[in-house]
Amino acid sequence: MQEGDSINLDDTQVVHPFGKMLSFLCWLFDHSLKIHVWGMNLVVLQAVLRNGIEYPLSYLIWRKPEVKGEGPTKYDLAREMLTQLRKSVTCRLWIAMDRWYLSKDFFNFLTENSFDWVTKAKRNTALYRKDIESWSGRERYIPISPLMLIKEVFFLLIAQGKSGIASVSMPNIYIKMPYETTNKKGEKVVKKRYMPIAAVVAIRLKEDEKEYEEKDLSDDPTIEQPAKYRGAYLIITNRADAPPKALSVYVKRWRIEVFFRAAKQELGMNWCHSTTEIHHPAHFELLFAAETLVNYARWQATPEKTSVEEGYTHGEMVHSLFHTRCEIQLKTKNGIQQVYVYIDTTVRKFARLFDLFWPDDIRMFFGVSSAGYPILPLSA
Repeated sequence: MQEGDSINLDDTQVVHPFGKMLSFLCWLFDHSLKIHVWGMNLVVLQAVLRNGIEYPLSYLIWRKPEVKGEGPTKYDLAREMLTQLRKSVTCRLWIAMDRWYLSKDFFNFLTENSFDWVTKAKRNTALYRKDIESWSGRERYIPISPLMLIKEVFFLLIAQGKSGIASVSMPNIYIKMPYETTNKKGEKVVKKRYMPIAAVVAIRLKEDEKEYEEKDLSDDPTIEQPAKYRGAYLIITNRADAPPKALSVYVKRWRIEVFFRAAKQELGMNWCHSTTEIHHPAHFELLFAAETLVNYARWQATPEKTSVEEGYTHGEMVHSLFHTRCEIQLKTKNGIQQVYVYIDTTVRKFARLFDLFWPDDIRMFFGVSSAGYPILPLSA
């Protein structure tokens, strides 16, 4: 990954029909179905590169503790994956996440590890506006709610038109962040300080369209709702100097929701009904590898596209790659055995992909190949 790439952070549930008999599954509430189900909860990182490639980066399974407050949380799993990522990637990266991950301690972890964060503000997110007293020149920080900020500029949003994303950046907005220091007695104490943030009011975000919405939490009183006014939301980020960039990164966050939906509907994410625990991680690994192949092939098939809506759909790529008739024949020409592969005409769109990665000769080997066969680039 390189400077300018971003990572989407979210979690999803994988339902199992025989959960009552299996000790490794948890009794979870499905927010989309409004019922409790037996299954697993996956915390997932998805990479979104500047060149348009997107693929699942890593995942960990969160287990619901029998006693609330015990065991690792989803924040802990996210920290673990991002810490591992930081060992191999040194550049600064964006983290776009759902409002559920809005936690000041987690934000401090991200900034300390050279990650920039962006998310939606909740209704109860405590924000402050910096003001200078005219008569004394003293700085004041006035509490202001996210809903008040949205209402202030709502009509400026409407004036920008009725199609596409409209946004307005709000200056001089701060948030209180905790930090650890030592007092005069030598004791470690936690204090708070004001940190400038970028606050962007936006409307008509792609993720708010019904077809891309995986989670509907409006009827769940246990979930804190986002700050929303007539379809407009408040996007906040630690990068006070880059509001437009923060919005463009958050707009891509909906792609992980689309990935979850496509993985369940087209790649069989919920179709592993094994009663053996070790089979499920293997299933997820194969699924994520297939998803990476599908997205890379899709990108290769439409290199000139300007948006994710152009070119082939995810379903078309799955059908063409995995549901294609293939015939293999072994022939001898000039005393040399050759393998001929006849593929259905639907995969002509992948000719460029095959040309890039098809090996010059076929061999079976174990371990690391020394023949220098073409492999996917590190960026993929």
